[in-house]
Amino acid sequence: MAQLSAEEYVESLLEADEQLDKVAETIRAEGMPEISIARGYGKLLTLLVQMTGAERILEIGALGGYSGICLARGLGERGKLVSLELKQQYAEVARRNLTAAGLGDKVEYRTGEALDSLRRLEEEGYRFDLYFIDADKGNYPNYLEWAIKLANPGAVIVGDNTLLHGDSMNPEAKGNRVVKMREFNERMVRDPRLEGVILPAYDGLAIARVR
Repeated sequence: MAQLSAEEYVESLLEADEQLDKVAETIRAEGMPEISIARGYGKLLTLLVQMTGAERILEIGALGGYSGICLARGLGERGKLVSLELKQQYAEVARRNLTAAGLGDKVEYRTGEALDSLRRLEEEGYRFDLYFIDADKGNYPNYLEWAIKLANPGAVIVGDNTLLHGDSMNPEAKGNRVVKMREFNERMVRDPRLEGVILPAYDGLAIARVR
């Protein structure tokens, strides 16, 4: 028997999750990109919400609701998830999946360009305790700045796909999304307003706390 990778070993320890498996099936059936957060990091999202006691979460990039379920599972009775999604179709799929998981009452979807939605959230006086960023990679630095701006003291910011399947570490990779992701990674770790780290498993996950 071949030796398992670190990710395969860790995931073998996790219990089966029927709800998340159904979300993955729905995403496949709808012809949507199969790029939801890795299973182990999804579990980490739930734990982060629970450990921080976050009551207001902002998700940038809903896709089919996989990460939304992971985030909403950690919320208490008064908790709320605001999820930004560019495509109406994806938001509707995500809403159905969270409703099927018994979490539909905890989420509010806003569709359209995320930067426009973020400006409206500021105008409406929203502040958040935890952020999950998993959308267009070229805008990660912009999303980070907005997250800091709308953060409650001590808020946690999480960004997925920070390694870009190795492109972030490849000096030959020069595209805009790579350059912007490197900027995001550096700021998550070095910005004086943050305390952060990057976890190198799967495709990379950055986690920072707003000072």
